[in-house]
Amino acid sequence: MSRKDHRPLTLRDVSEASGVSEMTVSRVLRNRSDVSDATRERVLRAAKQLGYVPNKIAGALASQRVNLVAVIIPSLSNMVFPEVLTGISRTLEDTGLQPVVGVTDYNPEKEEKVLYEMLSWRPSGVIIAGLEHSDAARAMLRAAGIPVVEIMDVDGEAVDACVGISHRRAGREIGKAIVAAGYKRIGFMGTKMPMDHRARKRFEGFTQALAKGGIEVADQEFYSGGSALAKGREMTETMLKRTPDLDFLYYSNDMIGAGGLLYLLEKGYDVPGQIGLAGFNGVELLQGLPKRLATMDACRAEIGRKAAENLLQRIEDPEADLPDRLELTPTISRGDTLRGD
Repeated sequence: MSRKDHRPLTLRDVSEASGVSEMTVSRVLRNRSDVSDATRERVLRAAKQLGYVPNKIAGALASQRVNLVAVIIPSLSNMVFPEVLTGISRTLEDTGLQPVVGVTDYNPEKEEKVLYEMLSWRPSGVIIAGLEHSDAARAMLRAAGIPVVEIMDVDGEAVDACVGISHRRAGREIGKAIVAAGYKRIGFMGTKMPMDHRARKRFEGFTQALAKGGIEVADQEFYSGGSALAKGREMTETMLKRTPDLDFLYYSNDMIGAGGLLYLLEKGYDVPGQIGLAGFNGVELLQGLPKRLATMDACRAEIGRKAAENLLQRIEDPEADLPDRLELTPTISRGDTLRGD
């Protein structure tokens, strides 16, 4: 079903799906006690399957919409997302629409809760990170009857529209650059790999590019915590003690890559002659390091701007014929840690 066929769900839809009256559905959703447990469970199950979210402002506004844009991201501690938010905020600041941010901590269940609460206030649109969501979250997004723009990734199927980069392509491009530079013994370090689907896709593209060059990843380390300099130092030390003949280290993000670089320089390694390094995200804060870390720009601010522009167009003209996928192209910066090919 296309976005143009969507309409907001009503109590009647839940009533028909659960086989009880609209009044009973209303009582269940208002958490009234005068409903049997069996009926309550039937109504809640039907509402979840449909993606129905109760309207907390019903009757308060004729339009049944508020001038808010729900922006749902996995982290505020990660330097990546504040830049995205800046791009969104600057684009919306003269429109009368106000972004409201929810944080999921890369947790699908928390994403469901955040999305449920935000949609219950009937925002004018949703900007949400990633393309991977639970079935319940996707149902809510589809049933909301408002424009939805998924950001940061284009490798997958969007609920409505998506704006971002291909992370598989990004992984392949840095992999090809490393192979072309003559490195052979390569280690990979990544954080939040079980939950960060975009980092996983980069790793998949990276290993594909190495395989085409006849190279396999010689060692790898995955960590489920957050990104930090200290973690990068720790992981780098551990990996090199385990596999001392590595000549290149690829990190899933710049922060742990910077930690690895500081460790190597402290230990007297020749970077990039003896060992090369690369990260991902193009974090400007790290430009003051003793050497510039090779990285790839993730187009963060531009993603925020383009997503907000796309959302505005969809809000202003629901029938507009707009592309449902906008792929931006990141660029590699070789810095001082990836020798010339």
